[in-house]
Amino acid sequence: MGRWLIRKLLFCAAFALSGHNLASAEGVETLRHGIAMHGQPSLAPDFDHLPYANPQAPKGGRITLALQGTFDSLNPLIVLGVAPDVVPRYVLQSLMLRSTDEPFTVYGLVARSVEMPEDRSSITFHLDPRARFSDGHLLTAEDVRFSFEMLKKYGKPFHRSSFGQVKAVEILDPHRIRFDLTGSNDRELPLIIGTMAIFPAHATNPETFDKTSLAPPIGSGPYALTEVRPGERVVLKSREDYWGKDLPVTRGLYNFDEIRYDFYRDANSLFEAFKAGLYDFRIEGDPGQWATGYDIPAVRDGRIVRETMTTRVPKGMNGFVFNTRKPLFADIRVREALTYLFDFDWVNRNLYFGQLTRSNSYFSGSDLAAASRPADDRERALLAPFPDAVRPDILEGRWEPPAGDGSGRDREMARRALALLSEVGWTLDNDVLRKKGTGEAFAFEMLVNSRQQERLALNFSQSLSRIGIQARVRLVDDVQYWRRLARFDFDMVQWLWPGTPSPGNEQRNRWGSAAAQRSGSLNHAGITSAAIDRLLDALLEARSRDDFVSAVRALDRALLSGFYAVPLFYLKDQWLAYSSDLRRPEKTPLMGTNIDTWWRQPK
Repeated sequence: MGRWLIRKLLFCAAFALSGHNLASAEGVETLRHGIAMHGQPSLAPDFDHLPYANPQAPKGGRITLALQGTFDSLNPLIVLGVAPDVVPRYVLQSLMLRSTDEPFTVYGLVARSVEMPEDRSSITFHLDPRARFSDGHLLTAEDVRFSFEMLKKYGKPFHRSSFGQVKAVEILDPHRIRFDLTGSNDRELPLIIGTMAIFPAHATNPETFDKTSLAPPIGSGPYALTEVRPGERVVLKSREDYWGKDLPVTRGLYNFDEIRYDFYRDANSLFEAFKAGLYDFRIEGDPGQWATGYDIPAVRDGRIVRETMTTRVPKGMNGFVFNTRKPLFADIRVREALTYLFDFDWVNRNLYFGQLTRSNSYFSGSDLAAASRPADDRERALLAPFPDAVRPDILEGRWEPPAGDGSGRDREMARRALALLSEVGWTLDNDVLRKKGTGEAFAFEMLVNSRQQERLALNFSQSLSRIGIQARVRLVDDVQYWRRLARFDFDMVQWLWPGTPSPGNEQRNRWGSAAAQRSGSLNHAGITSAAIDRLLDALLEARSRDDFVSAVRALDRALLSGFYAVPLFYLKDQWLAYSSDLRRPEKTPLMGTNIDTWWRQPK
C-alpha cells in the first residue's frame, strides 16, 4: 500500500475519532482539513491529489526559466533588496497550500489539520510530526512562531499590517500552535497566516533577518539552492529526502529534478534568449511579439509550441498611476482631465495589433467588476455613509473610460480635458499649460523600466503635449526603479495591480490609508479615503459570497471615482510558448497554468 494511501486512511480515521463535524456553532472549534474564504473547501478530507495535478507525472530532467532584471537578495519577504520568488516558492514551506482552482482555499501542508470556530476568532494548527528541514531538524511550533514574529516586525507592509491584528500566539505543544484573532473581524486572516513562509528558528539570525543576503537558506520545501550567481543565475535541486513528497497537496507537483532561473537585463535580450533555445517556458505579454515575433525556425519545425489558454481570473487594473502625494495631482479634476488624452483605439491598433481590451474596472472581466452594472441595495447601504465617494454615473453603471475617435488627435477629448483643467486654474499660454497667477508650467516625469513601457509612455506624452503638458519619460534600470517605487519617488508610473478571484488583505496594501505613507507598500497612488478604508473592512468581514461581491463592487466604484490611474488595457487570454518536450495536465485551474504541475517527457 502506498504511503499516500496510508496517510489518507489515517487522516480519515482521525476525523472519525475526533467526533467533530465540518459545521459548528459560533465559538466552537472544529477540526478541518482545509479553509475556504467563503463556504467550504471543494475537496473532501480524503482527497488524494489536487484536481489540476497529475499524480502519475514522470519525475526528472531540468527546466530552465528566465526573468527580466537582476537581484541582490534571496528574501523577497522583506522591504530591502530585489529578490526573486524562488525561496518562498520552492525552499521554504507554509502551514497550508493554496489551491489555484478555487477563489481562495487552502489545504493542509506542514499543518495536517486545523481547528477553527465559525467566527474565526482563533485558529490552531496541528503540525505534521514528520515535517523537517533539509538539515534534518524537525519543524516545530517554535519555528512557526519565530517566522510569524520576524515577518510581523520586518516583513513587507502586507505582512506587518495583517499580522499586527493577531492578539496573541500560544504554543500548546511542539506540534500545535494557536493564534488568537479576537477583535480582528478579518475572515481572511486565518488563511493569510496559513500561507506564511516558515523559516528555521535554529538557522536564522533575527538580528540580520531584515538585511539583504545571498546565503542559501535552509528550508523544509521540495528543493534546495545549489548555485547562486548574483544578478545572473539561481539553480535549485530536488531534495531526495523531502519529507512531504507523498502528501495529497504535493502529489503531481515539483516534477523536475532541477530548476534553473537565468536573469536578463532587458525584454529584448530575454526574448532573443528564448528564440535561441536558452530557456524552456515563456508567458508572452507583448501582443506585437506574439503576432510577429515567433516566425522562427524553432516554431516552424515544432521545437517550440505556442498555445493560447483562457484564464478566468479578474484582470486587475493596468494604468498610468498618479502619485497623489504630489501637489500637481492632488486635485481629482486634474487626474480626470488627463484620462481624456489616452486614445485606446489608436494605441491598440497601431502598437498592439488590436489584441487588447480596454480596462474599465479594477476587477475587469469578472463578476466582481462594477462596470456596466448598477449598484445593488447592499452596495448602496455600504456607500450611504459616504455620499460623495462615488459619482452618480459610476454608481449607476453608466461610466466608461473616455474613448477617442481613434485618430490619436481627437479635438473633442482635448477640449474636455482643458475645460476641467481650467476649473483648477490651468490655462494655455503660447502652447504651454501654465498655472494662473504663478506661470508655473504643467510638467512631470513618467518613470518606466522597460522599452515596452517607454514606447507607450512616449505615445501618451505626445498626446499630452497637444494641450501644453510637458511629460518627460525617464527609463531607469531595475534597481533604481524599485528603490524609487518603494520610496514613492515618482510623479507617474505605469503599474499593473494583478487581479485575484478572492480580493482580501492585499487590497489594504494597495488602497488603504495606512499603506499610503508606508515605504514599500503597493499604494503607489497615495490613496487616503475613509470610504475606501471602510469598504476594505467590509469585504474582509463578509460571510456570504453575495455580501463579498457587493463589497468588492462598491470598492471598485470608489476607486474608479477617484481617478487614481489612467485605465489602459489587458489581455483576455494567456499566451504560452514552450519547449515541445514539456507536458502539462489536461485540467487548467481557475488561475491559469502553473509550471509546478508540468513535467518533461522522457526520451
